[in-house]
Amino acid sequence: MTLILLYISTFVIFLGLDYLGLTNIVKPVFDRHISALLLENFRILPAFAFYAFYVGVLLWFVSWPAVTQDKSLLWVLGNAALIGAMGYGTYEFTNLAVMKDWTWDMVVTDLTWGTALTAVSATGGVYITRALL
Repeated sequence: MTLILLYISTFVIFLGLDYLGLTNIVKPVFDRHISALLLENFRILPAFAFYAFYVGVLLWFVSWPAVTQDKSLLWVLGNAALIGAMGYGTYEFTNLAVMKDWTWDMVVTDLTWGTALTAVSATGGVYITRALL
């Protein structure tokens, strides 16, 4: 039950915050540089696959050890930020290396957003799980 609550709370926080961040922070920057490449409406299946897998990895490496080994929320925040920087950094720096119209503005925006999003989502999920159990 603990793992299910941890997964659901982290997933809901991640999804809700990312919707706000993508619409208000990331999309405007990407629109300025690569608007011709962006879909009007995102594809739900690949998006869901990413979110489900990413949150699962986040739980495996950060949130579940924090709950079972009684790690501090600061530990969760820092380690989740590292996972976020690695995940979003891989995407952004690879695109910057191989895509013609990719810009440093896009890299900094999405990398910063993904790092903060991951850190806050994991910390919030652990906090909620601990509070409810």
